[in-house]
Amino acid sequence: MMFYSLYIDPGTGSMLFSILMGAAAASFFAFRALIIKAKAFFSGGRRVAEKNSVPYIIYCEGKQYFNVFKTVLEEAEIRKTSVVYLTSAKDDPVFGMKFEYIKPEYIGEGAKAFARLNMLNADFVLMTTPGINVYQLKRSPLVKHYSHILHAPSDAVMYRLFGLDYFDSILLTGSYQARDIRALEKLRGLPEKQLVVVGCPYLDVYASKISALSRVPPPPPFTVIVSPSWGPSALLSKYGERLLSPLAKTSWRIIVRPHPQSKKSEASLLESLAKKYKDFSNIEWDYEQENIYSLSKSDVMISDFSGVIFDYIFLFNKPVLYVKQNIDLRPYDADDLYQEEAGGPLENLWQFKTVREIGVELKEESFEQIEDVIKASISSASLNEARASAKETAWERRGESGRLIFDFMTGFLNAGVDASA
Repeated sequence: MMFYSLYIDPGTGSMLFSILMGAAAASFFAFRALIIKAKAFFSGGRRVAEKNSVPYIIYCEGKQYFNVFKTVLEEAEIRKTSVVYLTSAKDDPVFGMKFEYIKPEYIGEGAKAFARLNMLNADFVLMTTPGINVYQLKRSPLVKHYSHILHAPSDAVMYRLFGLDYFDSILLTGSYQARDIRALEKLRGLPEKQLVVVGCPYLDVYASKISALSRVPPPPPFTVIVSPSWGPSALLSKYGERLLSPLAKTSWRIIVRPHPQSKKSEASLLESLAKKYKDFSNIEWDYEQENIYSLSKSDVMISDFSGVIFDYIFLFNKPVLYVKQNIDLRPYDADDLYQEEAGGPLENLWQFKTVREIGVELKEESFEQIEDVIKASISSASLNEARASAKETAWERRGESGRLIFDFMTGFLNAGVDASA
């Protein structure tokens, strides 16, 4: 007797799962439609109200996104409005909050979460998760409006392909993000979405926390924070010891804050570097969930293409050095939009152009002179002006995010008009 093993690659498996989920959802809604028609028939044709429908649902895919929704939840509490908060994090901070009108529920991760999300019954659903109607996450026919909130003050087209295409509205941190969304809609023949500038909620939360921090100046010595992205093109993966060794030789305090994903995807790299520098008293590693505490202690940042650069300059207005990287943007919406333009996305996208304007490029051949390069970047008046300009562009409506987002949610439901006007 011969036995054969069947191998299904991850891409095919994802496609099969998506097909099965779609078939299950279609069957569910077809059966539901029959029940509604039957109820309408036996009620003499009178409209039958949907049961289990809720006005507002927020979905949080991980506890790191709680600060995106925190100001919205607080606004709902102030206005005594019920919101269902679905989360894929067992330890979501929402469970420790004493909310009266917020109804939190853990719905699991992966397939289990998608099964629940694909059958929602609500007037308005808000989420940071992109890619609806692309893979496993589908639009439920019983949801009137899907809204995506950008969770970083960077380009809206830096999502994987089709990430925003099938939402009804996009909530922006700055007006500049609307241009590329409109251009992408035109390129793909999509209907225009509602675009609303609401600011950046998590930066509002961080700004409030920073104001509550001690005003005592950080103790000497001078402190450098190394805060990269993750992956083969990121700072620690590409340069590692070649960058950290010159820093370790200085008299400065060096805080290395790896990207959260590095602990999962690059654990061996981090272990190797930690072992290498364990005897250097000026090197420390930061893995705290929130970055503002280590950012507040530092005088200058070294990074790559990480969005933490904008957190740093917007919240603390301190100098940044960046290592230029060649990123493959073909899987992203940005590549579709900018592929015909000279230089492509890396030259034309706002966030890459802005990093060149607000920061100082740190080249590998300058690593051994890194102390001199950092000192020269500290007192640049032109860089200070560029940082202020970037903040005005990308972080509008500061301190107003919770109110504006909730106004949009309730305005859509109650007024039934385009709330982006």
